[in-house]
Amino acid sequence: MGSISLWHWLIVLVIVVLVFGTKKLKNIGSDLGGAVKGFKDGLKDGSATAEVPPQVTATQKTDSQVVDADSKTKS
Repeated sequence: MGSISLWHWLIVLVIVVLVFGTKKLKNIGSDLGGAVKGFKDGLKDGSATAEVPPQVTATQKTDSQVVDADSKTKS
């Protein structure tokens, strides 16, 4: 008593299929699979770029090079 057997899971599965339909469940499964794949790719890309420090090019400015227009005063 209190445990869920294989028959209970099968009944729940049949009810879910009847409520949502197989086409909707297939779409949900493919969307979920794509999201997991994107998440894994993001983790892989994030770890690869974290090892290499970013380089500042001539066209980029760092925070120390940015000058606020309000802080300049005319003399």
